[in-house]
Amino acid sequence: KIALGDPYRLYEEAFLIYKKHDMNAEAMETLLTNIESIERAQEFAARCGDSTVWYKLGKAQLENGQVSEAMDSYLKAEDSSDYVEVIQAAQREELFDDLVRYLLMARKTAKDQLVDTELVYSYAKTERLADMEEFVSGTNTANIQAVGDRLYEERAYKAAKILYQSIPNNSKLASCYVQLGEYTQAVEAAKKANNPKTWREINIACVQAEQFRCAEIAGMYIIVHPDHIEDVIAQYEKGGHFEELMSLLDSGLASERSHVGMYTEQAILYTKYKPEKLMDFIKLNTQKLNIPKLIHACERHYHWQEAVFLYTHYDEFDSAANTMMAHSPVAFAHDQFMMILQKVSNMEIYYRAIQFYLDEQPMQLNPLLNTIMAKVDHARVVQQVRKVGHLPLILPYMKAAQQHNLQAVNEAINDLYVEGEQYDELRQSIEDFDNIDQISLAQKLEKHELVEMRRIAALVYKKNKRYKQSIDLSKQDKMYKDAMETAFESGNADLAESLLRYFVDNDMKECFAACLYTCYDFIRPDVGLELAWRKGMLDFAMPFLIQVLREYTSRIDALDKKTQKKEEAEEKEKSASNDFVPDYMVNPMMPGGMTGFGNLAITGPAMPMQPQQQQPFGGPQMMQGAPSMMMQPGMMQPGMM
Repeated sequence: KIALGDPYRLYEEAFLIYKKHDMNAEAMETLLTNIESIERAQEFAARCGDSTVWYKLGKAQLENGQVSEAMDSYLKAEDSSDYVEVIQAAQREELFDDLVRYLLMARKTAKDQLVDTELVYSYAKTERLADMEEFVSGTNTANIQAVGDRLYEERAYKAAKILYQSIPNNSKLASCYVQLGEYTQAVEAAKKANNPKTWREINIACVQAEQFRCAEIAGMYIIVHPDHIEDVIAQYEKGGHFEELMSLLDSGLASERSHVGMYTEQAILYTKYKPEKLMDFIKLNTQKLNIPKLIHACERHYHWQEAVFLYTHYDEFDSAANTMMAHSPVAFAHDQFMMILQKVSNMEIYYRAIQFYLDEQPMQLNPLLNTIMAKVDHARVVQQVRKVGHLPLILPYMKAAQQHNLQAVNEAINDLYVEGEQYDELRQSIEDFDNIDQISLAQKLEKHELVEMRRIAALVYKKNKRYKQSIDLSKQDKMYKDAMETAFESGNADLAESLLRYFVDNDMKECFAACLYTCYDFIRPDVGLELAWRKGMLDFAMPFLIQVLREYTSRIDALDKKTQKKEEAEEKEKSASNDFVPDYMVNPMMPGGMTGFGNLAITGPAMPMQPQQQQPFGGPQMMQGAPSMMMQPGMMQPGMM
């Protein structure tokens, strides 16, 4: 120690002193610490063979990065106290062969899990798999799971497989089989693990390796979980394995664990890859589908007919109708559209449908309108069709709707009748349905080239109490019967007499007679006779005159009967007997008078009245005493000239 210390620092002398006195540990310490010569230290340790010396040498070599030499020194020293540092250094330098020898030595003295664990790892890294398998099958404290995971991450799958088999960890074991391409064994291991994640891994690997039989087995265990089915589909589609994917889902649908997601995804696959099977599949499994999701897929891939079918069964009738109209070349069917239209809730769809039929299905427009007649505004329908100029197309519908007596409908029908010169139908329409602008119609018709249309104009004027215009129009067209009927209906004597004068002025004797007959109630007798007398038409006025006389005679007879009855009643009142209250006092001394018999007894029998000679009706007394009934005020009586 004196030689080593200050101020001498005689390191060689100190080494020799320690060596000479067999103080090998101190001598080794001097070589390593003071002289700093690893080579001389190795020679010294080899000569003396002391375990302590070897331990010190090993530690110094480890510190100087001579890991392999250090492990040799530790082995010779049979000292494993620094096994943690040795393990770390050996793994850093990847000296696993030396580490195996060291750990086997260390395992004898150090009962630590780390030693067994790192020994297993070192076996794997040196590919001494048989030794590793033998070791793990025996008694040990190694963390096999951790080592297996390390090896799996480092892609040492064979070694990891052995370790996972020994635990056993079937999930990881299946993964190892997959990585090693042993797909059948992977499936068997996955069955034991029964883990969706494991099945997912196997399925992906099998699909990538195009081992579709194993992939289908794995997929069957995945698609029963709705959360994982989309990942499986994406994996197959990424590789372009569409047929295998649809085959997998077909197999899944036959299982007891099939669910809505499977049916829906299969239908979506049909929209992409086998559209010819789509409709039949939907019809067979409508109740098992996620309809909104499938509708979206159908629209994305332009399967509009199937989309309409799905909308209908999902009670989305508005969307179904809109889809049929928007994609009519493939989606439209008249009968189906009629059924859907009866159930829509948006009223605007009706008018959109009308426009659609006008554009694409004009010959089916009337059946459409008959279907929705109770739900549409007829005036709006007429206006909509009028804009495009196709009113004649919906005439049957308008006739059916005319029962509501709507002005727009009535006028549209009347316009069509005018345009088609259907005067009989027009006349009937006007008479049955009066909610129109009648004056405008009449003004339009009075200039029409057809006389029947002008007659209808006269009829309209008459219905609106414009009798003079009606009569003038009838006279213009020589429709004298219509003029007479209008004059009669007006109840206006001036109009009737004016028409009569028109016939007289134009020497229309027959019309004169007919007018007297038709307008009899409103033509004054004196006017009729005067006109007939002036124009020499008394013969044509004679029926009128006879009727007037008959009427007046009947009236006089009725009045005479009424007067006679009244007189008889008054006479009976005067002659009625009254025993208690005489009408007047009579002198009882008068001859022939008797008391107690009333007026008759007192006065005696009445003297009979001398009957007067009855003059015939219209006799001299009547003719002289009063003007004739046939004479009008202001006319002179005969003999007064």
